[in-house]
Amino acid sequence: MPRTERVPREKTIDDTFKVLTEGYMYIPNRRARLRSNIFITRLLGQKVICIGGKEAAQLFYDTEKFQRKGAVPNRIQESLFGKKAVQALDGVEHQHRKQLFMSLMTKERLQWLTKITEKQWQQATKKWHKRKKITLFDEAREIMVRTACEWAGVPLQEEKVSERANDLGDMIDAFGAVGPRHWAGRQARNRSERWIRSIIEKVRAEELDASPDSALYAMAWHRDLDGKLLVSQIAAVELINIIRPIVAIARYVTFGAIALHDYPETREKLQADDGNYSQWFVQEVRRFYPFGPFLGARVKRDFIWQDCRFKKGTLVLLDIYGTNHDPKLWKKPNEFQPERFKDWEGSPFDFIPQGGGDYHKGHRCAGEWVTIEVMKTSLEFLTQKLDYQVPAQDLHIGTVRMPPLPESGFVLKNVHARLD
Repeated sequence: MPRTERVPREKTIDDTFKVLTEGYMYIPNRRARLRSNIFITRLLGQKVICIGGKEAAQLFYDTEKFQRKGAVPNRIQESLFGKKAVQALDGVEHQHRKQLFMSLMTKERLQWLTKITEKQWQQATKKWHKRKKITLFDEAREIMVRTACEWAGVPLQEEKVSERANDLGDMIDAFGAVGPRHWAGRQARNRSERWIRSIIEKVRAEELDASPDSALYAMAWHRDLDGKLLVSQIAAVELINIIRPIVAIARYVTFGAIALHDYPETREKLQADDGNYSQWFVQEVRRFYPFGPFLGARVKRDFIWQDCRFKKGTLVLLDIYGTNHDPKLWKKPNEFQPERFKDWEGSPFDFIPQGGGDYHKGHRCAGEWVTIEVMKTSLEFLTQKLDYQVPAQDLHIGTVRMPPLPESGFVLKNVHARLD
């Protein structure tokens, strides 16, 4: 019997429509129904192997077996990541470009980022007491674009803040989208690349000063393995890959605020935090709420794993959402329990909201530390520095739309600084 006959298969001509209708639950549903952490399906006209769980994540991040080249669909490159970005590189070229990002994640720069984040929240909230209500997601997105640009050293005109926030938001919102949302994301990327490319070119022409410790300076003057400067277009793409993920944190902040509302006991613990609980809370928000559904890679060379033959060039999808909700890895995975991270040992393969594996040599997101620090600062500010009321609204977060958000964006009213 051929080994692949032992591997469950979806009996389908093509399951692309079901991915769109089931969203984050497409792979977890089949893993549960087939009682297997591996199954074969067809998506967009090609054979795809879907895997999930800790051992699957360990396999997926083996750079001897998998490569990213050719794994990211053009539609996602054209909206979310950008063409020829770090996410699509492999081998020494990837390590060299990845080090560019990791060099920006020093302890001092992360501390500076938290100060910028708190300052931007303080400045934004000064205006809110004059308004009857605000939409937290919209406000957080503008706060994040201000924070990201200041931290990256990118000049941001006040009259352009909303436009830049909307464009960066549309790029994020285009993930998993078809039709108008996808095209809005592509147009937003084109506008954003023109904006950032012009800034890169001004720095190189010495028409604009850039601080030597800024991301703007690093991207503008980075040299690839051949010793040549990145072309300005690719430098712009990578600088956006610093700014855009910080803007995406607005979603996590909104999820965190909803968690505070849905689980009020966590608000009290966060207000009385001794320095540990905010870390547990942020990690549980990242585990619990839907952010990334799955990641893709292509088989680099033929091999066999769990009786399945992985042939060179085959697309493999790693179940991110399902792994973060796997009952074999997490006790009561569908309950929001920040304390679960009190004794968590920090495996790079069981908790993978922004990918897994090694930061330096692998494809784990370089901005994960940024996400954690910005979330901690933001949610501590919401609980310790602000008072507000939550009017009646539908705060359900579905798992079909990718990426999801409650329809209301989380409306708050009577927002004002705490007096104590």
